[in-house]
Amino acid sequence: MIPDFPSDRPVLALAPMQDITDRAFMRVISRLGGPDYYVTEYFRVHRDSHLEKHILAAVTDNQTGRPLFAQMIGMDIPEMVRTARQLLELPVAGIDLNLGCPAPVVCRKDAGGGLLRLPEHTDRLIGTLRESINGKFTVKTRIGYHSEEEFPALLEIFRKHGIDALTIHGRTVTERYQSPVHTDCVKAAVDALDCPVIANGNVVNACSGLEYIQRTGAAGLMIGRGGIRNPWLFDQLRAAFAGRPIPKPTHRDLREYILALHAELEAVGRPPTPERIIHRLKKFLVFIAQGLDPDFDYRIRRVSTKEELLACCDLHLDHDTPLPDLPPENSKLFCGFSDLLPPNRG
Repeated sequence: MIPDFPSDRPVLALAPMQDITDRAFMRVISRLGGPDYYVTEYFRVHRDSHLEKHILAAVTDNQTGRPLFAQMIGMDIPEMVRTARQLLELPVAGIDLNLGCPAPVVCRKDAGGGLLRLPEHTDRLIGTLRESINGKFTVKTRIGYHSEEEFPALLEIFRKHGIDALTIHGRTVTERYQSPVHTDCVKAAVDALDCPVIANGNVVNACSGLEYIQRTGAAGLMIGRGGIRNPWLFDQLRAAFAGRPIPKPTHRDLREYILALHAELEAVGRPPTPERIIHRLKKFLVFIAQGLDPDFDYRIRRVSTKEELLACCDLHLDHDTPLPDLPPENSKLFCGFSDLLPPNRG
């Protein structure tokens, strides 16, 4: 296992999500238990690229107390090497390569998940980066671009280059987030590779995380959207792994989480105006409101000032009723998650 990772239980990581997992979010979630390690938003790499300041701030001002990997996205091999060397001069735990982003604007440039359509180029890229990176080098991938039948050939690329860990989002690029995860592919990687394999996709509560580990034998879990909705999920999973009672956060806890996010966005000054801070906070609220009172969901999406935010949270969240454990099954944001729940739903 990579140094600083726990050896007595599955490792837990926060998935990098563009325009979400910045230093403000990392600070807040670290105070609520947080993951064992973090990965930055991706640094875009091309001929004229430079290290984006707001992503760089998460590295140079890492207050989480946990390791932080710097993620790159791109397809130009010399420029990827250049950027990796720049990042290795900073306090990072290692370099992570994004082979999974399904955004059309990214894939059109043959970057992120789009690289999976070019296996020979992907092979050269990973091999060159492995030779150039004097430190930890990890990869985050999907199981193919069009079909899971592409995955065995990808596995051979990962195996032969000796990467330090592989995180697998268990869907193809074209499946985006709308299907159940292919746990059989993650298990195949666990069986084939010498490095740790981290399972990603559809972990929304402790039960689904335990099921993912049980089905795949993965060394850990990377959690994205489920961790925005429920930032206590990492501590809930630690309790589940240890056989302890799982903590049950309340609506009042959620109120404090939302206000802490707002405060950190104010503190880091990104974005710089009160109105834009509220607008940015709504990127989180669209996940947070899943499964809550529909009236809260309606009102919180329409607040435009800090005062309106406080009033809405006080009205709907200032009580100790436990939060729902699961998002609604018809939620497009969590489509397919129930595949990782046993019939009795835990």
